[in-house]
Amino acid sequence: MTRPPGLPAKLEHFIGGASVPSADGATFDVADPVTNVPYATVAAGGAEDIGRAVAAAAAAFRDGPWPGLPARPRARILNQIADAIEGRADRIAELETFDTGLPVTQARGQAARAAENFRFFADMTVTLHEDAFRSASTQFGYVIRQPAGVAGLITPWNTPFMLETWKLAPALAAGCPVVLKPAEWTPLSASLLPEIMTEAGLPDGVFNLVHGIGEVAGAALVAHPGVPRLSFTGETTTGQTIMAAAAPHLKGLSMELGGKSPCVIFADADLDQAVDSALFGVFSLNGERCTAGSRILAERGIYDALVTRLAERARRIRVGDPADPATEIGALVHPEHYARVLGYVRAGQDEGARLVAGGVRPDQLAGGNYLAATVFADVTAGMRIFREEIFGPVVCVTPFGDEAEAIRLANATAYGLAAYIWTTDLARAHRVAGAIESGMTWVNSHNVRDLRTPFGGVKASGLGREGGSHSLDFYTDSRIVHIPLGDTQVPRFGA
Repeated sequence: MTRPPGLPAKLEHFIGGASVPSADGATFDVADPVTNVPYATVAAGGAEDIGRAVAAAAAAFRDGPWPGLPARPRARILNQIADAIEGRADRIAELETFDTGLPVTQARGQAARAAENFRFFADMTVTLHEDAFRSASTQFGYVIRQPAGVAGLITPWNTPFMLETWKLAPALAAGCPVVLKPAEWTPLSASLLPEIMTEAGLPDGVFNLVHGIGEVAGAALVAHPGVPRLSFTGETTTGQTIMAAAAPHLKGLSMELGGKSPCVIFADADLDQAVDSALFGVFSLNGERCTAGSRILAERGIYDALVTRLAERARRIRVGDPADPATEIGALVHPEHYARVLGYVRAGQDEGARLVAGGVRPDQLAGGNYLAATVFADVTAGMRIFREEIFGPVVCVTPFGDEAEAIRLANATAYGLAAYIWTTDLARAHRVAGAIESGMTWVNSHNVRDLRTPFGGVKASGLGREGGSHSLDFYTDSRIVHIPLGDTQVPRFGA
């Protein structure tokens, strides 16, 4: 992969409208996943840097115009942010591909979605309403919706720029100044955000960016008493740590965590479409996606034929240079993650699953974090590769006998983020969709998102919902004011 021109040698924080180094001068190196050679030095934020960023955001909330800005001018700035993103779409995709290893065609889609996130929430902020309630003829109540305060946003490394905007757009739309802590493995595209925000006219202090290691900078943001809202996307174990650390301050939490989503294929399904969806659902974004359908559950009557088709197609999936438009799977994000995914491949083999495709580095790729599209068959519910999130281009295929067994297998993990169901029996589709424990279910379709709908999971896949009014509810406080419409009748205690 060719190194993009004009890469910054140093990435700094952005606090109160200015680029600044870490208070203690600490840095860390960041490498690309194709060569694993460092390309930049990044400021390593600590508690003092988080404190400065929170102070800048708190001042913008207390004294600045943003929280009280009318909806239309606020929306205008959000749309100008979207314009600035669209004007840099090629550069965003180029940097994202270089930094994450995502195929460039998929990175382009993420850049387009990032702009749409801001346009969508610009529309939401001007159409948001506040409820009113009339209690018979005696009382009238109305709701006041106000921004909750400084929002702390901690984002993952798999689709970093898009997921940063998925949190930034609603927080800013609600009137909250923000402190963003991007993932330390993929900080490059976030370095474009200060310029974008400034160009769009966002007031100083409303957007703040602190780079750093999660256990240091992220932990300081979670623990800071001046941050009443925290939105996190990442691993379930990290989410549990955040929940415990946030408890002393009773912070509002929205957490989208891990997944081990089932793709249930019944014998009456359109197998051509089901195979296309199953393969795309687990191998797009290098398999590094929370909603990946990483467990394919197939009815016994089609099981052998389906395994054969999945294996044949997986062997033809193009693995290679992320910058090549022909590439379908690029390089996994980091050597540590690559080793973790390879560990699951070994575990699957050790536990007796049948490897029918992949499981190794492609012959033509001597270096980089590459893994061929990997398919395991005959996977049972007790195996680690069935129960645990792998977050890579690895899929398990398991047979089932009837609808009840399909539901039991689908629910046989700690997770409950997404589910995919393939059947032409409409009544069965509704039954199974209602019985599978997942926050989101797609029937005879793949992961197509409507930004108005709730996004999130159940069980170990998180808490809270993002999307549409659900996001704005999180970043605002709703207060009710009650007014009598006549003489107030109060029971006279002690009269």
